[in-house]
Amino acid sequence: MDLQLAGRRALVTGSSSGLGEAIAKALAAEGADVVVHGRDRTRTEAVATAIRAAGGSARAAIGDLATDAGADATTEAALAEGPIDILVNNAGAYPHRGWKEATAEDWRQTYELNVISGVRMILRLLPGMRERGWGRVIQIGGGLGPQPSADLPHYNATLAARHNLTVSLARELKGTGITSNTVAPGAILVDSVQRFLTDLAPARGWGETWQDIERNAIEELVPNDIGRLGRPEEIAAAVLYLSGPLADYVTGTTLRVDGGTVRGVH
Repeated sequence: MDLQLAGRRALVTGSSSGLGEAIAKALAAEGADVVVHGRDRTRTEAVATAIRAAGGSARAAIGDLATDAGADATTEAALAEGPIDILVNNAGAYPHRGWKEATAEDWRQTYELNVISGVRMILRLLPGMRERGWGRVIQIGGGLGPQPSADLPHYNATLAARHNLTVSLARELKGTGITSNTVAPGAILVDSVQRFLTDLAPARGWGETWQDIERNAIEELVPNDIGRLGRPEEIAAAVLYLSGPLADYVTGTTLRVDGGTVRGVH
């Protein structure tokens, strides 16, 4: 299926590794010109180089989106070769602290990283989309937004904010040709997650092979109806759909890709 992304330009924030990297590579494989963003120049440029080596089009943008200066630098680099049609707000962090450990400053920093950073990029890139009468704004959210756990309260709250601002923005963009949506992953198998679960496995008795560790970890920590972790490429596929003209009639919604982790309608 042709997703009609050829010639579109996309910025994926936080795409120097993990889920963002998978999204950037998937967009490039579909013919989009991709801006790979990160704070670490070496890692960010490595992803852009890999995309070009595979036949795609990519350039790097370096900046800390938790600051106005970093957002300005990222925007300047992103727009250097043309307008941005698709903004994927993926950049963020999830420090592992609970209610007893997370300070008010931890809450502030997490909100700055996970919410205001995305707002900065929306404010900078949305005017150009309005002028052209077409655009896509996609937040990467998560099931812990609508169904939070006791753990990671500051992170859960920022996911809820991402989901909320998506709908507000969709209402604001009525009739403009620009859509605003959220993709909500469940637990996804990126390198850091695999290392974390493998380190926990001996104490939890999850087994020695990755197949056993994954099955047992999912059952104990985040049960779902598929019985495994999601793959980055499965999240990227949802982003691809929402990025193109085939999703013109989809806005203000949350597309869950979580194996059925979240129960009920959200």
